[in-house]
Amino acid sequence: MRKRRIALPDLPLDDWEDTKLTLHLFLQIVGKIRLALMPRKNHWWNVTLYVSATGLTTGPMPYDDGQEKCEILFDFNEHRLKVFTSRGEHRTLELRERLSVAEFHTWLFDTLRELSLEPRILGKPYDLPVTKQFSEITEYAAYQPDPVERFFKLLRWVDGVFQEFSGRFYGKTCPVHLYWHHMDLAVTRFSGRRGPPLPADRGIADKDAYSHEVISFGFWVGDENVRGPAFYSYTYPSPDGLGSESIAPGAAHWIDSGGSPMALLMYEDLLQEPDPRAALMRFLEATYQAGARLAGWDIEDLTVPALSEL
Repeated sequence: MRKRRIALPDLPLDDWEDTKLTLHLFLQIVGKIRLALMPRKNHWWNVTLYVSATGLTTGPMPYDDGQEKCEILFDFNEHRLKVFTSRGEHRTLELRERLSVAEFHTWLFDTLRELSLEPRILGKPYDLPVTKQFSEITEYAAYQPDPVERFFKLLRWVDGVFQEFSGRFYGKTCPVHLYWHHMDLAVTRFSGRRGPPLPADRGIADKDAYSHEVISFGFWVGDENVRGPAFYSYTYPSPDGLGSESIAPGAAHWIDSGGSPMALLMYEDLLQEPDPRAALMRFLEATYQAGARLAGWDIEDLTVPALSEL
């Protein structure tokens, strides 16, 4: 079946930065609840959120000694936060302009207590320019439906491309998921080999995330350093010469990221391509091939053939 081209949305960071930061703080609160409720999974896969048909979801989370399940869903079509339980309970909060982070936090934890859930979280933002506790953040209260809808349209498109790319690899691969700490949608491939030991001063999060060799791919909407939506790829550990490899499409390039090369493709440049989906797939494949070849991965053995080749 021929894939239908879609009109991809514009999403300049300057147009929705306040809304983006408010939403990011909302996502961190919900993500920390998932961290508190879910059993540990390798490489922190237990903390992430997932693209759903209507927004972003925690998926089912256990509570009451595993006898029950609950789910928290951002519905970006109706602009509501929804909380469900396996007991049939359902609560909603309207996501609206002037809903502060503190109000969001208070409503959600009051609701969870009402539903007999009492997750404990570290109640402050992670790696954001905000030092207050979530329950005290009243100055961030921007929620504009239009850019959120454009963000969600783009997110579900990227999720579809990443899902297709993920299916081309036989090795261990994480789900396509959103890391709420940096608000990036990512998928990671593993060679199966152990990575080098990290320095003792590196945190436990890094030590578990990078216990094995990886090539990771992601999308995020921009930050104080990259002023617009972008796609990235990096290889860990980074092999010699990676930053000199040719990659595609033409606008893709290597930047320095903490002393190692990271491939970057700005979304604005992707929109100039005649077929953005094909161009994004070329970016993912080219950066994978560059990293895997230089790192000595068994590319042929790890490649899923077309069904016609089986």
